[in-house]
Amino acid sequence: MNKANDPSLKSWIEVKKDSDFPIQNIPFGIFKTANLSPRVSTRIGDQVIDLNALFILGYLDNLPFKQGDFDTDTLNRMMKKGKTAVSDLRNRLSKLFQSDQNDLSGNAHHVEQVLFDAHKVEMCMPVEVGDYTDFYSSRQHATNVGTMFRDPDNALLPNWLHIPVGYHGRSSSIIPTGQTIKRPKGQQKPNEDEGPVFGPCKLLDFELEMAFVTFDGKPLGESISTKEAKDYIFGMCIMNDWSARDIQKWEYVPLGPFLAKSFASSVSPWIVTMEALEPFSIEGPEQDPEVLPYLNYEGKHHYDIDLEVGIIPENGEETTVCNSNYRYMYWNMVQQLAHHSVNGCNIRCGDMMASGTISGPERESFGSMLELSWKGTNPVKLKDGSERKFLQDKDTVVMRGHCEKNGVRIGFGEVETKILPADS
Repeated sequence: MNKANDPSLKSWIEVKKDSDFPIQNIPFGIFKTANLSPRVSTRIGDQVIDLNALFILGYLDNLPFKQGDFDTDTLNRMMKKGKTAVSDLRNRLSKLFQSDQNDLSGNAHHVEQVLFDAHKVEMCMPVEVGDYTDFYSSRQHATNVGTMFRDPDNALLPNWLHIPVGYHGRSSSIIPTGQTIKRPKGQQKPNEDEGPVFGPCKLLDFELEMAFVTFDGKPLGESISTKEAKDYIFGMCIMNDWSARDIQKWEYVPLGPFLAKSFASSVSPWIVTMEALEPFSIEGPEQDPEVLPYLNYEGKHHYDIDLEVGIIPENGEETTVCNSNYRYMYWNMVQQLAHHSVNGCNIRCGDMMASGTISGPERESFGSMLELSWKGTNPVKLKDGSERKFLQDKDTVVMRGHCEKNGVRIGFGEVETKILPADS
Protein backbone atom coordinates (compact mmCIF):
# COMPACT_ATOMS: atom_id res chain seq x y z
CA MET A 1 0.00 0.00 0.00
CA ASN A 2 1.24 3.48 -0.87
CA LYS A 3 2.00 5.35 2.37
CA ALA A 4 -0.19 8.27 1.38
CA ASN A 5 -3.21 5.94 1.06
CA ASP A 6 -3.07 4.69 4.66
CA PRO A 7 -6.69 4.87 5.98
CA SER A 8 -5.41 5.72 9.48
CA LEU A 9 -3.81 9.02 8.40
CA LYS A 10 -5.27 12.23 9.79
CA SER A 11 -4.49 15.82 8.83
CA TRP A 12 -3.99 18.88 11.01
CA ILE A 13 -6.38 20.55 8.52
CA GLU A 14 -10.00 19.95 9.50
CA VAL A 15 -11.77 17.50 7.18
CA LYS A 16 -15.53 16.97 7.39
CA LYS A 17 -16.79 13.40 7.35
CA ASP A 18 -18.45 13.70 3.94
CA SER A 19 -15.58 15.63 2.32
CA ASP A 20 -14.24 14.50 -1.04
CA PHE A 21 -10.78 15.61 0.03
CA PRO A 22 -9.27 13.77 3.00
CA ILE A 23 -5.51 13.60 3.33
CA GLN A 24 -5.60 10.28 1.43
CA ASN A 25 -6.69 12.09 -1.75
CA ILE A 26 -4.09 14.80 -2.56
CA PRO A 27 -5.53 15.70 -5.99
CA PHE A 28 -4.02 18.35 -8.25
CA GLY A 29 -5.65 21.42 -9.79
CA ILE A 30 -5.16 25.06 -10.74
CA PHE A 31 -6.59 27.97 -8.72
CA LYS A 32 -6.42 31.74 -8.73
CA THR A 33 -7.67 34.63 -6.60
CA ALA A 34 -8.19 38.34 -7.17
CA ASN A 35 -4.59 38.88 -6.06
CA LEU A 36 -2.87 35.68 -7.20
CA SER A 37 -2.21 34.43 -10.72
CA PRO A 38 -3.18 30.84 -11.59
CA ARG A 39 -0.93 28.26 -9.94
CA VAL A 40 -0.76 24.56 -9.07
CA SER A 41 -2.56 23.42 -5.95
CA THR A 42 -3.88 20.49 -3.99
CA ARG A 43 -6.75 20.33 -1.52
CA ILE A 44 -7.45 18.90 1.92
CA GLY A 45 -10.90 19.44 3.41
CA ASP A 46 -12.07 22.96 2.54
CA GLN A 47 -8.53 24.30 2.18
CA VAL A 48 -6.83 24.79 -1.19
CA ILE A 49 -3.05 24.50 -0.82
CA ASP A 50 -0.75 26.69 -2.92
CA LEU A 51 2.14 24.51 -4.15
CA ASN A 52 3.97 27.52 -5.57
CA ALA A 53 4.08 29.06 -2.09
CA LEU A 54 5.17 25.73 -0.59
CA PHE A 55 8.03 25.58 -3.08
CA ILE A 56 9.18 29.15 -2.40
CA LEU A 57 9.09 28.52 1.35
CA GLY A 58 11.32 25.47 0.96
CA TYR A 59 8.89 22.68 1.80
CA LEU A 60 9.36 20.90 -1.54
CA ASP A 61 13.17 20.82 -1.56
CA ASN A 62 14.99 17.76 -2.95
CA LEU A 63 12.18 16.91 -5.34
CA PRO A 64 12.77 17.11 -9.13
CA PHE A 65 10.68 20.25 -9.60
CA LYS A 66 11.39 23.92 -10.32
CA GLN A 67 9.28 26.88 -9.27
CA GLY A 68 8.03 27.23 -12.84
CA ASP A 69 6.40 23.82 -12.54
CA PHE A 70 4.02 25.27 -9.94
CA ASP A 71 3.88 28.97 -10.87
CA THR A 72 1.91 28.19 -14.02
CA ASP A 73 -1.68 27.98 -15.23
CA THR A 74 -1.78 24.25 -16.08
CA LEU A 75 -0.56 20.99 -14.55
CA ASN A 76 1.34 20.06 -17.69
CA ARG A 77 4.81 21.22 -16.58
CA MET A 78 4.48 19.32 -13.32
CA MET A 79 3.21 16.24 -15.18
CA LYS A 80 6.17 16.43 -17.58
CA LYS A 81 8.34 15.22 -14.70
CA GLY A 82 6.62 11.83 -14.90
CA LYS A 83 4.90 9.33 -12.65
CA THR A 84 7.70 8.76 -10.12
CA ALA A 85 8.20 12.49 -9.52
CA VAL A 86 4.48 13.10 -9.07
CA SER A 87 4.24 10.14 -6.70
CA ASP A 88 7.11 11.52 -4.62
CA LEU A 89 5.40 14.93 -4.55
CA ARG A 90 2.15 13.39 -3.37
CA ASN A 91 3.98 11.52 -0.60
CA ARG A 92 5.78 14.71 0.48
CA LEU A 93 2.48 16.60 0.66
CA SER A 94 0.86 13.77 2.59
CA LYS A 95 3.61 13.79 5.21
CA LEU A 96 3.65 17.60 5.46
CA PHE A 97 -0.04 17.77 6.33
CA GLN A 98 -0.28 14.77 8.67
CA SER A 99 -1.53 15.53 12.15
CA ASP A 100 1.72 14.43 13.83
CA GLN A 101 3.92 16.72 11.68
CA ASN A 102 4.52 20.34 12.73
CA ASP A 103 7.16 21.52 10.23
CA LEU A 104 4.51 23.66 8.52
CA SER A 105 1.64 23.66 11.01
CA GLY A 106 3.95 25.11 13.66
CA ASN A 107 4.67 28.20 11.55
CA ALA A 108 1.50 30.32 11.47
CA HIS A 109 3.03 32.89 9.10
CA HIS A 110 3.75 30.19 6.51
CA VAL A 111 0.34 28.59 6.97
CA GLU A 112 -1.29 31.93 6.09
CA GLN A 113 0.65 32.02 2.81
CA VAL A 114 -0.17 28.45 1.85
CA LEU A 115 -3.83 27.81 2.73
CA PHE A 116 -6.87 29.35 1.02
CA ASP A 117 -10.58 28.87 1.68
CA ALA A 118 -11.88 26.66 -1.14
CA HIS A 119 -15.07 28.72 -1.31
CA LYS A 120 -13.14 31.95 -1.94
CA VAL A 121 -10.90 30.87 -4.82
CA GLU A 122 -11.62 30.32 -8.50
CA MET A 123 -10.75 26.91 -9.89
CA CYS A 124 -9.42 26.91 -13.45
CA MET A 125 -9.07 24.39 -16.25
CA PRO A 126 -6.51 21.99 -14.74
CA VAL A 127 -4.79 20.74 -17.89
CA GLU A 128 -3.90 22.10 -21.29
CA VAL A 129 -5.44 19.29 -23.33
CA GLY A 130 -3.44 18.55 -26.44
CA ASP A 131 -5.54 15.77 -27.97
CA TYR A 132 -8.91 14.46 -26.83
CA THR A 133 -10.37 11.02 -27.49
CA ASP A 134 -13.86 9.91 -26.56
CA PHE A 135 -14.48 6.20 -26.15
CA TYR A 136 -17.79 4.33 -26.19
CA SER A 137 -17.09 1.73 -23.52
CA SER A 138 -20.24 1.18 -21.44
CA ARG A 139 -22.00 -1.94 -22.71
CA GLN A 140 -25.37 -0.95 -21.25
CA HIS A 141 -25.22 2.50 -22.88
CA ALA A 142 -24.25 1.06 -26.25
CA THR A 143 -27.02 -1.53 -25.92
CA ASN A 144 -29.61 1.11 -25.01
CA VAL A 145 -28.69 3.32 -27.95
CA GLY A 146 -28.61 0.37 -30.34
CA THR A 147 -32.00 -0.79 -29.08
CA MET A 148 -33.55 2.65 -29.59
CA PHE A 149 -32.17 3.35 -33.03
CA ARG A 150 -31.65 -0.11 -34.54
CA ASP A 151 -32.74 -3.67 -33.89
CA PRO A 152 -33.01 -4.66 -30.18
CA ASP A 153 -31.79 -8.15 -31.10
CA ASN A 154 -28.67 -6.67 -32.69
CA ALA A 155 -28.15 -3.61 -30.52
CA LEU A 156 -24.35 -3.87 -30.45
CA LEU A 157 -22.53 -3.38 -33.72
CA PRO A 158 -20.31 -6.35 -34.73
CA ASN A 159 -17.04 -4.69 -33.66
CA TRP A 160 -18.16 -3.47 -30.22
CA LEU A 161 -17.15 -6.56 -28.21
CA HIS A 162 -13.79 -6.76 -29.99
CA ILE A 163 -12.37 -3.22 -29.78
CA PRO A 164 -12.74 -0.19 -27.48
CA VAL A 165 -14.61 1.98 -29.99
CA GLY A 166 -13.60 5.65 -29.93
CA TYR A 167 -13.23 8.82 -31.96
CA HIS A 168 -10.97 11.88 -31.89
CA GLY A 169 -12.84 14.83 -30.35
CA ARG A 170 -12.21 18.54 -30.02
CA SER A 171 -9.82 19.57 -27.23
CA SER A 172 -10.28 23.35 -27.60
CA SER A 173 -13.88 23.22 -26.30
CA ILE A 174 -13.12 21.30 -23.10
CA ILE A 175 -14.00 23.73 -20.32
CA PRO A 176 -13.86 23.81 -16.49
CA THR A 177 -16.73 23.61 -14.07
CA GLY A 178 -18.68 26.85 -13.68
CA GLN A 179 -18.26 28.01 -17.28
CA THR A 180 -21.62 28.40 -19.00
CA ILE A 181 -22.38 26.96 -22.43
CA LYS A 182 -24.66 28.21 -25.19
CA ARG A 183 -27.18 25.93 -26.80
CA PRO A 184 -25.54 24.90 -30.08
CA LYS A 185 -26.98 25.51 -33.53
CA GLY A 186 -26.73 23.28 -36.55
CA GLN A 187 -28.50 21.25 -39.20
CA GLN A 188 -31.25 18.85 -38.18
CA LYS A 189 -33.64 16.66 -40.13
CA PRO A 190 -36.76 16.30 -37.99
CA ASN A 191 -38.88 14.81 -40.79
CA GLU A 192 -37.61 11.90 -42.83
CA ASP A 193 -39.55 12.94 -45.95
CA GLU A 194 -38.40 16.58 -45.87
CA GLY A 195 -35.06 18.33 -46.25
CA PRO A 196 -32.81 19.47 -43.39
CA VAL A 197 -33.43 22.63 -41.40
CA PHE A 198 -31.07 24.92 -39.49
CA GLY A 199 -31.52 26.27 -35.97
CA PRO A 200 -30.85 25.76 -32.27
CA CYS A 201 -30.52 22.19 -31.06
CA LYS A 202 -33.85 20.95 -29.68
CA LEU A 203 -32.53 17.72 -28.11
CA LEU A 204 -29.67 18.92 -25.92
CA ASP A 205 -28.31 16.22 -23.63
CA PHE A 206 -25.68 15.58 -20.98
CA GLU A 207 -23.45 12.52 -21.03
CA LEU A 208 -22.10 11.23 -17.71
CA GLU A 209 -18.48 10.29 -18.31
CA MET A 210 -15.11 10.10 -16.63
CA ALA A 211 -11.85 11.04 -18.30
CA PHE A 212 -8.22 10.20 -17.71
CA VAL A 213 -5.20 12.39 -18.37
CA THR A 214 -1.86 11.07 -19.59
CA PHE A 215 1.80 11.63 -18.88
CA ASP A 216 4.10 11.69 -21.90
CA GLY A 217 3.77 8.41 -23.76
CA LYS A 218 6.05 6.75 -26.29
CA PRO A 219 7.31 8.25 -29.55
CA LEU A 220 5.37 7.97 -32.79
CA GLY A 221 5.47 4.40 -34.07
CA GLU A 222 5.67 2.71 -30.66
CA SER A 223 2.84 1.08 -28.72
CA ILE A 224 1.92 1.05 -25.03
CA SER A 225 0.93 -2.38 -23.70
CA THR A 226 -1.81 -3.04 -21.16
CA LYS A 227 0.96 -3.99 -18.71
CA GLU A 228 2.66 -0.61 -19.17
CA ALA A 229 -0.45 1.57 -19.48
CA LYS A 230 -0.76 2.62 -15.82
CA ASP A 231 2.71 4.16 -15.94
CA TYR A 232 1.39 6.63 -18.50
CA ILE A 233 -1.88 7.62 -16.77
CA PHE A 234 -1.72 10.60 -14.38
CA GLY A 235 -5.25 10.65 -13.01
CA MET A 236 -8.97 11.09 -13.57
CA CYS A 237 -11.73 13.70 -13.51
CA ILE A 238 -15.48 13.77 -14.14
CA MET A 239 -16.63 14.86 -17.58
CA ASN A 240 -19.99 16.06 -18.88
CA ASP A 241 -19.59 15.40 -22.60
CA TRP A 242 -22.52 17.43 -23.90
CA SER A 243 -24.40 16.09 -26.91
CA ALA A 244 -26.79 17.65 -29.44
CA ARG A 245 -28.79 14.57 -30.32
CA ASP A 246 -30.76 15.98 -33.26
CA ILE A 247 -27.66 17.47 -34.89
CA GLN A 248 -25.77 14.21 -34.38
CA LYS A 249 -28.51 12.03 -35.86
CA TRP A 250 -28.28 13.90 -39.17
CA GLU A 251 -24.50 14.38 -39.37
CA TYR A 252 -22.94 11.21 -37.96
CA VAL A 253 -23.26 9.04 -41.11
CA PRO A 254 -20.72 8.12 -42.43
CA LEU A 255 -17.91 9.55 -40.26
CA GLY A 256 -19.38 9.87 -36.78
CA PRO A 257 -19.74 12.72 -34.24
CA PHE A 258 -18.74 16.25 -35.29
CA LEU A 259 -20.64 19.49 -34.51
CA ALA A 260 -22.98 17.64 -32.15
CA LYS A 261 -20.08 17.06 -29.77
CA SER A 262 -17.47 19.77 -30.39
CA PHE A 263 -19.36 22.72 -28.88
CA ALA A 264 -18.48 21.87 -25.24
CA SER A 265 -17.26 19.22 -22.82
CA SER A 266 -17.15 20.20 -19.12
CA VAL A 267 -14.73 18.74 -16.57
CA SER A 268 -14.34 18.79 -12.79
CA PRO A 269 -11.46 20.93 -11.47
CA TRP A 270 -9.39 18.34 -9.61
CA ILE A 271 -7.37 15.52 -11.18
CA VAL A 272 -7.36 12.60 -8.75
CA THR A 273 -4.23 10.50 -9.20
CA MET A 274 -4.33 6.81 -10.05
CA GLU A 275 -2.38 6.18 -6.84
CA ALA A 276 -5.18 7.68 -4.76
CA LEU A 277 -7.73 5.54 -6.64
CA GLU A 278 -5.80 2.29 -6.31
CA PRO A 279 -7.59 1.12 -3.11
CA PHE A 280 -10.88 1.28 -5.05
CA SER A 281 -9.82 -0.90 -7.98
CA ILE A 282 -12.02 -3.93 -8.68
CA GLU A 283 -12.32 -6.85 -11.06
CA GLY A 284 -13.87 -6.11 -14.43
CA PRO A 285 -16.64 -7.99 -16.21
CA GLU A 286 -15.95 -11.19 -18.10
CA GLN A 287 -15.19 -10.25 -21.69
CA ASP A 288 -16.79 -12.64 -24.14
CA PRO A 289 -15.73 -13.23 -26.88
CA GLU A 290 -12.14 -13.40 -25.70
CA VAL A 291 -10.23 -10.27 -26.67
CA LEU A 292 -7.18 -10.30 -28.93
CA PRO A 293 -3.85 -10.74 -27.10
CA TYR A 294 -2.86 -7.05 -27.12
CA LEU A 295 -6.04 -6.25 -25.14
CA ASN A 296 -5.50 -8.96 -22.52
CA TYR A 297 -4.60 -7.60 -19.09
CA GLU A 298 -3.76 -8.76 -15.58
CA GLY A 299 -4.88 -7.24 -12.29
CA LYS A 300 -7.75 -4.98 -11.28
CA HIS A 301 -8.22 -2.03 -13.64
CA HIS A 302 -11.88 -1.18 -13.14
CA TYR A 303 -12.91 1.20 -10.33
CA ASP A 304 -15.82 1.40 -7.91
CA ILE A 305 -16.73 5.10 -8.27
CA ASP A 306 -20.26 6.23 -7.39
CA LEU A 307 -21.56 8.86 -9.80
CA GLU A 308 -24.62 11.10 -9.80
CA VAL A 309 -26.22 13.71 -12.01
CA GLY A 310 -28.58 16.49 -10.92
CA ILE A 311 -30.62 19.01 -12.88
CA ILE A 312 -31.35 22.45 -11.40
CA PRO A 313 -34.02 24.46 -13.25
CA GLU A 314 -33.71 28.24 -13.12
CA ASN A 315 -34.70 29.43 -9.62
CA GLY A 316 -35.48 25.84 -8.70
CA GLU A 317 -34.26 22.97 -6.55
CA GLU A 318 -31.86 20.27 -7.69
CA THR A 319 -33.33 16.92 -8.69
CA THR A 320 -31.05 13.89 -8.84
CA VAL A 321 -31.87 12.17 -12.13
CA CYS A 322 -29.08 9.57 -12.32
CA ASN A 323 -27.14 7.39 -9.89
CA SER A 324 -24.54 5.32 -11.69
CA ASN A 325 -21.07 3.84 -11.17
CA TYR A 326 -17.85 3.70 -13.16
CA ARG A 327 -17.73 -0.05 -12.46
CA TYR A 328 -20.25 -0.50 -15.28
CA MET A 329 -17.51 0.03 -17.86
CA TYR A 330 -16.87 -2.94 -20.16
CA TRP A 331 -13.51 -1.70 -21.51
CA ASN A 332 -11.06 -0.35 -18.93
CA MET A 333 -8.42 2.40 -19.16
CA VAL A 334 -5.42 0.15 -19.78
CA GLN A 335 -7.26 -1.50 -22.69
CA GLN A 336 -8.30 1.89 -24.06
CA LEU A 337 -4.75 3.25 -23.95
CA ALA A 338 -3.26 0.06 -25.40
CA HIS A 339 -5.77 0.11 -28.25
CA HIS A 340 -5.26 3.85 -28.85
CA SER A 341 -1.50 3.38 -29.29
CA VAL A 342 -1.36 -0.07 -30.91
CA ASN A 343 -1.11 1.49 -34.37
CA GLY A 344 1.86 3.61 -33.25
CA CYS A 345 -0.16 6.72 -32.34
CA ASN A 346 1.97 8.85 -30.02
CA ILE A 347 0.48 9.83 -26.66
CA ARG A 348 1.54 13.19 -25.21
CA CYS A 349 1.47 14.83 -21.80
CA GLY A 350 -1.97 16.30 -21.15
CA ASP A 351 -3.91 14.15 -23.59
CA MET A 352 -7.42 13.45 -22.30
CA MET A 353 -9.40 10.28 -22.94
CA ALA A 354 -13.04 9.97 -21.93
CA SER A 355 -14.96 6.82 -21.08
CA GLY A 356 -18.07 7.44 -23.11
CA THR A 357 -21.47 7.62 -21.41
CA ILE A 358 -21.61 5.45 -18.28
CA SER A 359 -24.90 3.58 -17.85
CA GLY A 360 -25.86 0.78 -15.49
CA PRO A 361 -28.55 -1.90 -15.75
CA GLU A 362 -31.43 0.07 -14.19
CA ARG A 363 -33.18 3.14 -15.57
CA GLU A 364 -32.00 5.37 -12.70
CA SER A 365 -28.40 4.48 -13.59
CA PHE A 366 -28.65 5.56 -17.25
CA GLY A 367 -26.10 8.28 -17.96
CA SER A 368 -27.98 10.51 -20.43
CA MET A 369 -31.38 12.07 -20.96
CA LEU A 370 -31.68 10.11 -24.21
CA GLU A 371 -31.80 6.94 -22.12
CA LEU A 372 -33.53 8.30 -19.01
CA SER A 373 -36.46 9.59 -21.08
CA TRP A 374 -36.07 6.75 -23.59
CA LYS A 375 -35.81 9.03 -26.61
CA GLY A 376 -38.42 11.40 -25.17
CA THR A 377 -41.17 8.82 -24.61
CA ASN A 378 -40.85 8.72 -20.80
CA PRO A 379 -40.18 12.25 -19.45
CA VAL A 380 -38.13 12.76 -16.28
CA LYS A 381 -40.00 14.58 -13.49
CA LEU A 382 -38.24 17.30 -11.49
CA LYS A 383 -38.99 18.42 -7.94
CA ASP A 384 -40.66 21.64 -9.12
CA GLY A 385 -43.26 19.60 -11.03
CA SER A 386 -41.80 20.24 -14.47
CA GLU A 387 -40.73 17.47 -16.82
CA ARG A 388 -37.72 16.98 -19.05
CA LYS A 389 -37.40 14.92 -22.20
CA PHE A 390 -34.15 16.76 -22.90
CA LEU A 391 -32.47 19.80 -21.34
CA GLN A 392 -33.95 23.29 -21.41
CA ASP A 393 -32.34 26.73 -21.50
CA LYS A 394 -31.34 28.00 -18.04
CA ASP A 395 -31.06 24.43 -16.69
CA THR A 396 -27.89 23.71 -14.71
CA VAL A 397 -26.43 20.20 -14.80
CA VAL A 398 -24.30 19.03 -11.86
CA MET A 399 -22.20 15.86 -11.78
CA ARG A 400 -20.43 14.39 -8.77
CA GLY A 401 -18.38 11.30 -8.05
CA HIS A 402 -16.63 9.60 -5.15
CA CYS A 403 -15.23 6.29 -3.91
CA GLU A 404 -15.60 5.01 -0.36
CA LYS A 405 -13.91 2.13 1.43
CA ASN A 406 -12.49 1.44 4.91
CA GLY A 407 -13.79 4.77 6.17
CA VAL A 408 -11.99 6.75 3.44
CA ARG A 409 -13.95 8.78 0.89
CA ILE A 410 -12.08 10.01 -2.20
CA GLY A 411 -13.95 12.41 -4.49
CA PHE A 412 -13.49 14.59 -7.53
CA GLY A 413 -15.49 17.71 -6.69
CA GLU A 414 -18.38 18.87 -8.85
CA VAL A 415 -18.67 19.76 -12.49
CA GLU A 416 -21.53 22.27 -12.75
CA THR A 417 -22.64 23.94 -15.97
CA LYS A 418 -25.53 26.23 -16.85
CA ILE A 419 -27.13 26.23 -20.30
CA LEU A 420 -27.71 29.61 -21.95
CA PRO A 421 -29.99 30.16 -24.96
CA ALA A 422 -28.51 29.94 -28.45
CA ASP A 423 -27.37 33.16 -30.09
CA SER A 424 -30.10 34.66 -32.24
